[in-house]
Parts: sequence; C-alpha cells; structure tokens
Amino acid sequence: MKTNFAALVCSALLLSAPPAQAGDPSQGNSRIREALEPFVESHSLAGAVTLVADKQQVLSRDAVGFADVEHGTPMQTDALFWIASQSKSITATALMMLVDAGKVKLDDPVEKYLPEFHEQWLAAERAADHVLLKRPKHPITVREILSHTSGLPPKSLVEQPTLDLLPLRVGALSYVATPLDFEPGTSYRYSNAGINTAGRIIEVVSGTPYEDFLQQRLFWPLDMKDTTFWPTREQLKRLAESYKPDAMKTGLEHTTISQLKYPLDDRSRQPMPAGGLFSTADDLVRFCQMILNNGELNGRRYLSPESVREMTRRQTPESNRNSYGLGWSTHDGIWGHGGAYATNMSINSKTGLITIFLVQHQGFPGNGKQSLGAFHKAAEALFAHPQN
Repeated sequence: MKTNFAALVCSALLLSAPPAQAGDPSQGNSRIREALEPFVESHSLAGAVTLVADKQQVLSRDAVGFADVEHGTPMQTDALFWIASQSKSITATALMMLVDAGKVKLDDPVEKYLPEFHEQWLAAERAADHVLLKRPKHPITVREILSHTSGLPPKSLVEQPTLDLLPLRVGALSYVATPLDFEPGTSYRYSNAGINTAGRIIEVVSGTPYEDFLQQRLFWPLDMKDTTFWPTREQLKRLAESYKPDAMKTGLEHTTISQLKYPLDDRSRQPMPAGGLFSTADDLVRFCQMILNNGELNGRRYLSPESVREMTRRQTPESNRNSYGLGWSTHDGIWGHGGAYATNMSINSKTGLITIFLVQHQGFPGNGKQSLGAFHKAAEALFAHPQN
C-alpha cells in the first residue's frame, strides 16, 4: 500500500475535489484542500470532507484523500460518516421542540415523565468490596440530563459489547439501577446515559418512537435524506472506511466502528440518541443553519429563539472547566459538537460561519490531530467576517 501511496494521493486529490467554478463557491476551495493535503501525504489522515457555510448558503464544499485507503477510493463530498456524539445535539433539539410545545419543562424531574426514575440512588461511597448508597438531594432533572450534570455515568453495565443493543425503554431501566456518581447539578460528567434518557422522554411524551419523531420533525423537513441510524445498502457504498494509528503509530490501519453492532443496516440494532446516527456534510449543514438562524430555515420554524439560546448557553457549573449547554458544547459564542471518530461541526455566532469536518479516525498518527485546526484556520481566513 505504501509503495503506491504518492500516486494514489495524486489520483484522490484530482478525482475528489474538482476545481471551483467561477461564481459557484459551493464547488470547493483550493486553499482548504491545500491545508489538508499534507496530512494525507504524510499518512496521518486517510481522507476528509469539509464544508463551510453561512446562514443562507454553502461557501465551500471539499473532499481530500481517501474513503478507502486500501482500494485507493477517493473521498467524495457525499460520503457517509458515523457522526457518533454529534447525535447528542440532534436529540437535544428534538426534546426542545417538546419544551416549546409546553409538553416538557427543563426543570421538571425526569421521574415526572419516566416514573421508574423515582427510585434513583446516589453512590455516597465506593470501595473494592462495597458501595454505600443514599438518596440524592433532589431528583435528576431534564436540564441536567441534557447538560451532563445529572450524575448519571457514561453508560450502564449492561450496555455491552456494543451500545446499540437495548431498546430505549430497557436502557432507561438500566440507568435507574445504576447509582449516580455525584449530587445532581453539582458537577459535570459526560454521559451517554443522560442523552439516551432524553430520547426515551421524547418517545414517551410524544407517543411516537424516538427515531420516527426525528424523521418526521427534523430529517424530512430539513431534507436530511442521508441521516439515519440504519444506512441502506446503497448508502453503505458511500460510507467512509474507519482508520486508526498502526502499531508503530507512523501510519494508518483499517478498523471498524467498535461501538456498533454489524451489519450496520440490520434493523434489529437499536437507535442510540447519544451517538448512533450516520450523516453527510450536506445534511449536517442544514441542521446547523437552522440553529444559526435561531430555529428557523427556509420559512419554517423548528425551534423558538429562546430554546436555541437555552441550548447554546453554558449550563455547567462555573467551577468546572467543561462549558456545555443542552446537547451542545459552547464557549465564547461558538457552539458545536464532535464525535468519537473525530467528526466535528461548529457554529460561530460571532462570524456567522458554520464549519463541518468529517473524517473516520479512531485516533491519529503523527500530526493528524492538527488537521481539524488547519481546516478551521483556512476556513476563517477565507470566509470569516465579524457580525454586527
């Protein structure tokens, strides 16, 4: 593979990123490709799809490197990616729709909607041979499960070997049986369990399966036609292969999505609100544009401006270094979320710029981790203009 790598790189760069046409900025930008090509050439990045947009339009859409290194398949801009924890922002948005409708209140206890949570316990003391339990000072709230401040752990003990095996109803019961790690509202711990619980609230309150609610209220209206928990066989042909550093940490080797059960199109797999979605750059940018437009896109309102502000303001204690809103990371006017395999979306409310960076990497060799920063730097230099 390494013998012909230089030739493959040249082929991929030519085929995956056609030159920009005059008056059509959505066709790509050579400066963004040039910023990422060195990472492909040094074998620290397999391939990437990047997209830059503002509130109204796509400004740049690019692909570099390979969707499949072993077969020399160039990355294409319509490639499909497992977006992992970027799903959290989508789940939080869906729940805030119910808040806008008056069907859910953020400061209500979770047990109001899921009565089984009435029996929640807190681990007051842990040792090798025992755990001392007590009742928390207050029941966990909807706000706390969306902001990772509930005390719920990342997952329950029964969520193995993969995270997509349990129906939401069963998963919620397993969280009730799992003691909280700290008093609700006092600290921060990133928790798939919290966001999965939010997904269960969505289906109980709406009377609609969680995945159907997303499809009907977000994906169809926003024309997110490639966003799904179960890629079809046709979509799987566009799925970017996953990579991790090789044993010497100087190159890449193929891997799989270890958190999900294969085959990925098996409908017996369960929808995971905290990290189960697949998507494309074009789908994600429409979702982000709706958020940047205060909950509205193309004349249709999805969320109230108040709900967008609530999601994107800091909800975590000031004493904690993690600045997180409701399903969104938030800091200094920038909102976004990453995924386990290094995907990333970012909305800069100061410059009005949306950036989407899609890769499938379980870690990077060499300086590959710097590829996201290189993309952001190039995008900001080209397009960022402070908003009035």
